[in-house]
Amino acid sequence: MKPGGPGKGRLRPFLRRVFRTLERTFAIAGVVLVTYYVGFDLSVIVSGSMSPALQGTSIADGDWVLTERVSYWFREPRRWEVVALQKADGMKVMKRIVGLPGEAVSLKDSSVLINGEATERPASLGYLKYYAYGNLAHKEPVTCGLGYYVLGDDSKDSEDSRFEGPAKRGQVYGRAWLRVWPLSRIGFVSP
Repeated sequence: MKPGGPGKGRLRPFLRRVFRTLERTFAIAGVVLVTYYVGFDLSVIVSGSMSPALQGTSIADGDWVLTERVSYWFREPRRWEVVALQKADGMKVMKRIVGLPGEAVSLKDSSVLINGEATERPASLGYLKYYAYGNLAHKEPVTCGLGYYVLGDDSKDSEDSRFEGPAKRGQVYGRAWLRVWPLSRIGFVSP
């Protein structure tokens, strides 16, 4: 009989397996948390300004949107992408990019003009109707300068570049990538 009593020889390998499993689980959880913290952000839509692409009026009924930050490490934001940006007061919002740095934006019959030329929208955005409010109400082009001209999809009810001017590059921190909740609306946020 082995010293230490019966069953002691089987307990050590079992405990070793348990500790190795816990060690691996914590390592995987750590990698997942660091990846999320560095590359992603989760937001809940609490405004109808991006409807129907992103919906919600409160935390209880809003879309949960996963924003990815990694692509903007390697490239600049593109026209028609929905971006997450942080306003001067610290509030995080999501809007669609219409004008890029160096361009002038205007509207004609709810169509976006860039440097005086009509800009074709992706077919999936054919439903959008933009309203000439704020700085676009005067029919004069608005220069983006070094920023991005952003509009809400529901532009009759959106606090966007028409009222606050173009968003600076430093305000844009990610691209709305994936709706993760509610289950009925899970899917990629299209351009």
